[in-house]
Amino acid sequence: MSTGGAGRESGSEAGSAEDTRRPAYGAGRVLIFVYGVFAVSATARAAVQLIRDASEAPLAYVLSAVAAVVYLAATVAMAHNGRRMRRVAWVTVTFELVGVLTVGALSLAQPDLFPHASVWSHFGAGYGYVPAVLPLLGLFWMWRSSPARIAHG
Repeated sequence: MSTGGAGRESGSEAGSAEDTRRPAYGAGRVLIFVYGVFAVSATARAAVQLIRDASEAPLAYVLSAVAAVVYLAATVAMAHNGRRMRRVAWVTVTFELVGVLTVGALSLAQPDLFPHASVWSHFGAGYGYVPAVLPLLGLFWMWRSSPARIAHG
């Protein structure tokens, strides 16, 4: 199945197709935009929490900062087609999924660890559960738009 990869050249080795498409179309652009919004909002939230109230809930606030870094890295990596940046995107979005599932479960099982909410606590309830759904969408989109998968499909 081709997704508009005109200009793609096939190399001499299997799987060495050069992807010359622009980074994202349609749903991919929307997904990257949402990641960008979460990167900005998580960064702002973590900065305010750490500057103003760091001693009240250090674990939750540090986890908000970690989420911010992950969202920033995922946004930049997903916006590029390069092989290395795609790997960075896979790692960051997978880390995000593991993080939101782990922190979500811990915040329910050990609420005393999270006296204040973080971006990922309660599976992202404070953000309408988007943090729980976003990495699933990100992983699906990266798989669906994979140049290697498209070249072989």
